[in-house]
Amino acid sequence: MAGKDESFTPEERKAMRERAKELKNQNDKAAAEADVMSKIAEMSGTDKAMAQKIQELVKNHAPDLDAKTWYGMPAYAKDGKTILFFQSAGKFKVRYATLGFSENAKLDQGQMWPNAYALTSIDAATEKEIIRLIKLAVS
Repeated sequence: MAGKDESFTPEERKAMRERAKELKNQNDKAAAEADVMSKIAEMSGTDKAMAQKIQELVKNHAPDLDAKTWYGMPAYAKDGKTILFFQSAGKFKVRYATLGFSENAKLDQGQMWPNAYALTSIDAATEKEIIRLIKLAVS
């Protein structure tokens, strides 16, 4: 039988602590938003800049969404249900960040549609598309 320290990786234990914090903050919007801002502050470089921009775009174009963390990532929810999230490249050591939408986002287009987008930076054209997707997701 594996010892207590061998049953979960450090990453898994961190994820469990983050999930417990998310559950604790689910009824405290101020604490949940503070947690999101803390997660963004932990990021660096392009990830941080993109996360800050997405936070700004959500606040300006979907102010009824509440900031929260979702699996330790900045996310935005309506009535407690996650609509969209930002996954930094640095968190998973991959070459691009991800702007993703949950099953609660209203992006349906026929029988198949994208629900996640790779992001390496946000220029004016990308910002315009993100705004369109945010508005569609909450429509």
